[in-house]
Amino acid sequence: MTGFYHETALYGSDDDFLAIAVPFVEGGLREGQPTLVACADKNTSLLRAAVGDDDAVTYLPGADQYARPADAIAGYRDIFGKLANAGATRIRTIGDVPHPGVGVRWDWWGRYENAVNQAFAEFPLWGLCPYDTRITPPEVLADVARTHEYLATASGEHLPNPDFGTGLPLSSPVPDTLEQGAPRVSLVDPTPAAVREAVSAAITGTTLTEDSAHDIVYAASEIVTNGLSHGVAPVRFRLWADDSRVVVTVSDQGSGPSDPLAGLMPTTATRSAGLGLWILHRTCDYVSMGREEDGFTVRVSVGGHT
Repeated sequence: MTGFYHETALYGSDDDFLAIAVPFVEGGLREGQPTLVACADKNTSLLRAAVGDDDAVTYLPGADQYARPADAIAGYRDIFGKLANAGATRIRTIGDVPHPGVGVRWDWWGRYENAVNQAFAEFPLWGLCPYDTRITPPEVLADVARTHEYLATASGEHLPNPDFGTGLPLSSPVPDTLEQGAPRVSLVDPTPAAVREAVSAAITGTTLTEDSAHDIVYAASEIVTNGLSHGVAPVRFRLWADDSRVVVTVSDQGSGPSDPLAGLMPTTATRSAGLGLWILHRTCDYVSMGREEDGFTVRVSVGGHT
């Protein structure tokens, strides 16, 4: 097997989950394939009880244990790369992806589901992403359909997904609750230096750690630089803050990056600003990128709870 076989399964009961997941895991063990489980606690417990303590199954931290999608991609690429280099001709992994049904913002995890079609393409990987329809919002399920090429069913079928497409998921980023108030800073077509100065002044008196303060200043400067260099004027910068958290948005009238990997994997193509986006995806507590009323908007936040 070569390439990434990216499959989803929609289930509405624990029995249906097991009807899909257990044959997947047991098939990997029977074929002598590295078989990895990266589910959240509940599904991990269900699988452990059904499969038993087979040492051939490797239980990994689920994607929900990674703070950021870019961290998850980096971590999983390292694991898959080591297995492939050791001679694995097929790797199986089943893993849950966070979403609002488990209390996690979706849009950057939706971008993750789209990006891994490229990020994992070099590995002989069969990845199964199950979604519980009892708790998964409809807009998430719509994005799941667009980002997975194959469908698994509780009856044992593995089918091409007619809804699979290319491009970014269509769900729009959701504004932060802090944005309901007036921004502390609002600038149009500012220089990166002016933004760094304004952000440093605006966060004085907050309880941000030194690292978080550095991260938000860097992120604000980077996304303004991107907007000025690659977007379409006007570039509008805004900042909101409370005692412990800061939210920044930068909007322009362009279409944004076309590469679904933008920000989720490192790149040496620094002229495309990809490296800077990746750094802020690895340091900020939340990053969203997408079309909104004000145009293409990048939103980042640090501190507190997102």
